[in-house]
Amino acid sequence: MVLVGKKAPEFTAKAVIKDKIVDDFSLSSLKGKYVILFFYPLDFTFVCPTELHAFQERLEDFKQRGAEVVGCSVDSPYSHLAWLETPKSKGGIEGIEYPILSDLKKDISENYGVLIPHEGIAYRGLFLIDKEGTVRHQVVNDLPIGRSVDEALRTLEALIFYEQNGEVCPANWEKGKKSMKPDSSGLKKYFAGAAQ
Repeated sequence: MVLVGKKAPEFTAKAVIKDKIVDDFSLSSLKGKYVILFFYPLDFTFVCPTELHAFQERLEDFKQRGAEVVGCSVDSPYSHLAWLETPKSKGGIEGIEYPILSDLKKDISENYGVLIPHEGIAYRGLFLIDKEGTVRHQVVNDLPIGRSVDEALRTLEALIFYEQNGEVCPANWEKGKKSMKPDSSGLKKYFAGAAQ
């Protein structure tokens, strides 16, 4: 299911933020900010904590760009809390500061098209939602493949650059690299500069 270009499905769910359970965390509460919403299969697993810690390590970089990071799995908020109380050295996510949604009913995962019906868990989906609530980027990995937090940040920077400058970001674009006007003369100019 492709959500790019569509309004991100709204949700209101229990979430754990640091050491507290919040009863009604909603996507609409983040309007006016960019949102990196990522799904992971289950608490107390193996690839998942590496991803959650990787997002935490770059959390300030996302916040400096006006973005909120939100994790989501089908576990209960109590499972999230227990995992948050488990040290990193024991496979836990102690120290994670961003919200982690509890999708016990599996409707958030289903609405974002990442639910694996016969397993009842989500693929590793990631969605970049703009300030108006529109999905601008999505990527879904199979269970054994961890995602790149650097790529999520790069994609956010590309969107911000486009919004601020009106120029598009070619393949492998990174902040500070050459962009181009979205027309044939812009493409020619880009390739002419790349050939030098």
